[in-house]
Amino acid sequence: MRYSVSLRKNEEFKDVYKTGTYAAEKELILHVKKNELGINRLGISVSKKVGNSVVRHRIRRLVKEAYRINEEKFGCGYDLVFSARKDTKDCTYLMIESVIFRLMKRTGVLSKTV
Repeated sequence: MRYSVSLRKNEEFKDVYKTGTYAAEKELILHVKKNELGINRLGISVSKKVGNSVVRHRIRRLVKEAYRINEEKFGCGYDLVFSARKDTKDCTYLMIESVIFRLMKRTGVLSKTV
């Protein structure tokens, strides 16, 4: 079973933004940085521009759940930051899940066995 923790500190987010790579879709942006911990650390950023607190929290829950369910399919040892865009507020769970897979594949985080 995999184990991932959350990125919580602003400095951790800034480090991933500054030194990592990224891929973007219309709905989400994924910033990725390799870490030496052997586990994935997940951060989710949803700006107030996306919507009110109910909308922002719904997006955060959907992204977190899509990641959690498919965690076994992703590589280990990465800091991942998902940033939501305005178009994310109209997305269903399945749409967000497919966007996450496309972004993970493009950044090289998706395991080769999938």
